[in-house]
Amino acid sequence: MKRTPLYNVHVKAGGKIVPFGGFEMPVQYAGIVEEHKTVRNAVGVFDVSHMGEFFVKGKQALSFLQKITINDVSKLSPGKAQYSAMCYENAGIVDDLLIYMQAENNYMVVVNASNIDKDFEWMSKVLSPEVIFENKSDETALLAIQGPKSLETLQKLTDVRLAEIPYYHFVQGNVSGIEMIISRTGYTGELGFEIYFPSAEAEKAWNALFEAGKEFGIAPIGLGARDTLRLEMGYCLYGNDIDQTTNPLEAGLGWITKLSKENFTAKSVLEEIKTKGLNRKLVGMVLHEKAIPRHGYAVTANGENIGTVTSGTFSPSLEKGIAMGYVTLQHSKIDTEVFIDVRGKIMKATVVQLPFLKKN
Repeated sequence: MKRTPLYNVHVKAGGKIVPFGGFEMPVQYAGIVEEHKTVRNAVGVFDVSHMGEFFVKGKQALSFLQKITINDVSKLSPGKAQYSAMCYENAGIVDDLLIYMQAENNYMVVVNASNIDKDFEWMSKVLSPEVIFENKSDETALLAIQGPKSLETLQKLTDVRLAEIPYYHFVQGNVSGIEMIISRTGYTGELGFEIYFPSAEAEKAWNALFEAGKEFGIAPIGLGARDTLRLEMGYCLYGNDIDQTTNPLEAGLGWITKLSKENFTAKSVLEEIKTKGLNRKLVGMVLHEKAIPRHGYAVTANGENIGTVTSGTFSPSLEKGIAMGYVTLQHSKIDTEVFIDVRGKIMKATVVQLPFLKKN
């Protein structure tokens, strides 16, 4: 098992350590609900240094990324980030990812921790000699500062005008004496930033953030609250909602699947799927009674199995059981009544429009 450069900090802070994506990571500190509400109401910091960072450079960098991802990388300009995904030839999802354009022919690709080795191997298969492809995951620390007070907290530590960074844009800047990428991104639905910098500076950056955010009640946030926060926003989690058995169109990722761009891996298969129509669709569901739907629970209608829960939790913000899952197309319409088998008890639920929690 690997450890992030902040492992000892998490243990000292009382973090409950669990295995995740090949790393020993904190699942919670004070408690999932408390941490969740800290991010929704103030500011929290996530150590996401387990994520992978690949660097793609060279004359063919753009064409390489265009071929291997489903979004249109040509729409990027220096300082912009893009959410995308990679597919196998059969349209199953290799991983979802972020692409940062740092300069012409110079990109950073951020991938999920559990997929680092698999992704690097997959991408290496289609490299041309004019592409420099490096895995710098172990050398790169990543912190996510999320919540309504995130800007005020981070602004204390930098001269960069954070309010001027648009969503899904980034800048190179100095934070507390550390040169880093400051990205206006996050997976919580809140105002927030993600900062990338050398692993050796991790404790310095962490301590500076907590000193700056003390007046706002800043707190460390574990994987548990990270999951409830992203699920309230209807964001997919690789390994739960998307994987090699799902395609982007049924997963609700049609908005990043640019079939109009030139040939890319699985384009013809995705075009065929779109022409024929979907058999199932990833939807959001809200339970009528207090209960916690979990990954793998059966979804039924009229006594027949129509799908499966892929992610589920009790929403701290809505105080309701919420779930995402794949259901047959005829049961995917908003306001459709379905049932979820919660440990043998059949509980009524309604298909709802995602996200569960509406944020500006």
